[in-house]
Amino acid sequence: MFTKLVIAAALAALPTHIMAMNNGLAVTPQMGWNTWNKYGCNINEDIILNAAKAIASNGLKDLGYNYIIIDDCWQLHQRDNKSKQIVPDPTKFPRGLKALTSDIHKLGMQVGIYSSAGTYTCGGYPGSLGYEKVDANAWAEWGFDYLKYDNCYNEGESGTPKLSYDRYKKMGNALNSTGRPFLYSLCNWGEDGPWNFASTISNSWRISGDIYDNFNRPDPACPCETYDCNLAGFRCNLLNIINKANAVSQKARSGGWNDLDILEVGNGGMTTEEYRTHFTMWVALRSPLLLGNDVTNMTKDTKDIIMNEEVIAISKDKQFSPASRIWMKGDQQLYSGSLENNATNVILMNTGEKSVKITATWEDIFLYSLPHVNTKKSIKVRDLWLKKDLGSFSGHITLDVPSHGVRMLKLMDTAVTTD
Repeated sequence: MFTKLVIAAALAALPTHIMAMNNGLAVTPQMGWNTWNKYGCNINEDIILNAAKAIASNGLKDLGYNYIIIDDCWQLHQRDNKSKQIVPDPTKFPRGLKALTSDIHKLGMQVGIYSSAGTYTCGGYPGSLGYEKVDANAWAEWGFDYLKYDNCYNEGESGTPKLSYDRYKKMGNALNSTGRPFLYSLCNWGEDGPWNFASTISNSWRISGDIYDNFNRPDPACPCETYDCNLAGFRCNLLNIINKANAVSQKARSGGWNDLDILEVGNGGMTTEEYRTHFTMWVALRSPLLLGNDVTNMTKDTKDIIMNEEVIAISKDKQFSPASRIWMKGDQQLYSGSLENNATNVILMNTGEKSVKITATWEDIFLYSLPHVNTKKSIKVRDLWLKKDLGSFSGHITLDVPSHGVRMLKLMDTAVTTD
């Protein structure tokens, strides 16, 4: 108890400027829906408004999926000559964007917009480099609440953390100067180690290249397997991103999160088991949960994954840290993270091609507890995907884990005690 109090007091005494943006947003990782993974550039007002209506009516909003984010290709290729503002494409958005944000706000949700910290966006539309105040003021006037800020065509203003920090901070300052709260999400693909600087200026930051809807297929477009490679690439498979996230997981904290990219659940490139693993690890590593599928037409399997209240509750838990990977033994992995009310989140993961039995000992699960939990005590275990209590276990637990699958557990009453 004394140790916990000392740590809490030390954290409280840290200067506030190191704790994310201090804007009161993303206290837990943001949740919502983004246009890109399903629709790419083929977006319009009807697609976005219909998605928002579906989220409001089918129970997703009540679970916390609150942000509707318009990604790239919403704009014309030329800025307005007089105002210098980026112009919404009138074919895609005949009423403009202010009317759309108003309609979504009336549904009880908030709205996000996209740009790039470069001359152009990744889709070749006007970027915001050099126009930060103009664009931030326009988005505030149009009623936006969230900015996803990409990294394409950055004019060489990257390559060191200071260059990236300065470039992204300009937009953060511009958003703050509008007087409107903006959740600020950096999308610089892990370049220049944003986990070391972005928490002072933003609410989340991408840690890898773009996700690809595949479990483990290597792709030359995503050549790096480790977090410290400055060639982010794209078409990164699920395991590639998870491996990169593990090394920087403890850089996240309330108000500032490692972003593992938009969810692919429901888009068809993976099996149901793989999608369950996908969602589990995004939750356990405390990534934002941004749906990227067609939310107006979902299978039961997709709904069961993205609407599991017990799993989502882990994402909303106010506990400080994401789960840590305790060990990796071949195709088997063990993760553990503390939760509120003296509980512990445990993930048994099998990346292999066959179902296996995985054993996790209390010594391993509570490896980073200070001091260790009593490793002899009997602990109640609940399976969050089965939504079933498995009983009480002493010293260890052994469970079958399917190929490319996980068992996501909640251990109750794991209060810190000495042996």
